[in-house]
Amino acid sequence: MEGKVNLLDLTIEEMQKLLADMGQEKFRAKQIFQWIHKGIKDIDEMTNLSKTLRQELKNNTYIGKLKVHEKYVSKIDGTTKYLFELPDGNLIESVLMVYKHGLTVCISSQIGCKMGCKFCASTGIGFMRNLSAGEILDQVLSIETDAGKRVGHVVIMGIGEPLDNYDNVVKFLRLVNHPEGLNIGYRNISVSTCGLVPEMMDLSKESMPITLSISLHAPNDEIREKIMPINKRYSIDKILEACKIYTEVTKRRITFEYAMIAGVNDSRENALELAHKIKGMLCHVNLIPMNPIEAADLKKSSREYIEQFKSILERYGIDTTVRRELGSDINAACGQLRRSTMENHS
Repeated sequence: MEGKVNLLDLTIEEMQKLLADMGQEKFRAKQIFQWIHKGIKDIDEMTNLSKTLRQELKNNTYIGKLKVHEKYVSKIDGTTKYLFELPDGNLIESVLMVYKHGLTVCISSQIGCKMGCKFCASTGIGFMRNLSAGEILDQVLSIETDAGKRVGHVVIMGIGEPLDNYDNVVKFLRLVNHPEGLNIGYRNISVSTCGLVPEMMDLSKESMPITLSISLHAPNDEIREKIMPINKRYSIDKILEACKIYTEVTKRRITFEYAMIAGVNDSRENALELAHKIKGMLCHVNLIPMNPIEAADLKKSSREYIEQFKSILERYGIDTTVRRELGSDINAACGQLRRSTMENHS
């Protein structure tokens, strides 16, 4: 593959340029784009292209291919966890979730993560590299092929910090939304960040009405710094200021993700402090019953504490939901499967 171009990484315009450089007709770019976004992995399957063009493409390009390294289907709710192997041998995780409104995929944006959040299973196994736009896209395509059904919603909340891989993630968003490709509406896409303020500001100017999810997980800097090192760089006040600008520019409400950790961030006082900070904002809070991680001595809050937290936020007019726990029997949380696989092989 060395020196060859992964067709999944290319926009139609980039494909047109590639074809022009090969002395081929530009209009073929749309046909190639449509083929690869249907999930085909063999250039010879592009039957409306001449044999000569197909050979030329094989000489200069390839279609990136993820290999299913492991796959687990939850007996509880049908959630499917994929551990994909990339051509370079690295592993990434993706999850397929079944909801009433259709299929949602949760995908990774990096191999490993630099952020070091204490409650995340991705922490402690190192950062390898960013995923390309095509490698991010291929997770959606591979899952669609495996499931035999159309994916309607995409969440970039798997391994990695999406805004730390800004250019590739934004390019992926444009590719997955393209009418000649998967045509998934921006309003059906969520991007999660632990709060990289400059990139949040850049994203607000991209004219993409996606949902921005902020991994907040604490009502104040003191608690957040203990569990999220990034808070030393961007305080909660700075993040909330960026969120307000984001909602003004995009007219889209922000989702605050809040992992409920027993004895750390789940008290009545914590709920009141959070409510005072975000009341009046165009936002929604998603309380997450935390997945226990062996490496971190953190425990999930009790149902009673979660419900108390929720009712306090609602009293202040803040729209709040408790995330449904999906795939608990198959380690469906970010990084759990990759981590256990890597530890077993080391």
